Amino acid sequence: MNADRHQLVRDFFVAIAAGELPDHLVTPDMKAWTVTSGDFDRARFQGGVKLLSSIFGGTLHYTIDALTVEEDRAAAETRSSGTLINGEPFENVHVFTFRFRDGRICYIGEFMNPYVMREKIAPLIQAAMTRRAD
Repeated sequence: MNADRHQLVRDFFVAIAAGELPDHLVTPDMKAWTVTSGDFDRARFQGGVKLLSSIFGGTLHYTIDALTVEEDRAAAETRSSGTLINGEPFENVHVFTFRFRDGRICYIGEFMNPYVMREKIAPLIQAAMTRRAD
């Protein structure tokens, strides 16, 4: 069972780096929380994953440095890297926490360096959201 959950977490990182969070990885009532944005439901989190991907132009990558899975919980220490659409390199460190139910992820918590997010990601996200609204 833990091997399946290890793979589910690994699949999660591959999916979000590609700009998708497929429904088969998460429960219909999945909840998420991030240090920079607070609470999310599944639809909002999936939209955020697509938006984040759009500012990386396909270059976002996650490296798992440590992954611990016990019972219905997991914690992953990761690093992200890529090149932003403005040409700037990007790197950050993260700790993700997960909860599982019925073979899928039902909760995601993300802790990262908020300074990097505020300085590099937030302006590009705001610009992308403005373009969407036009």
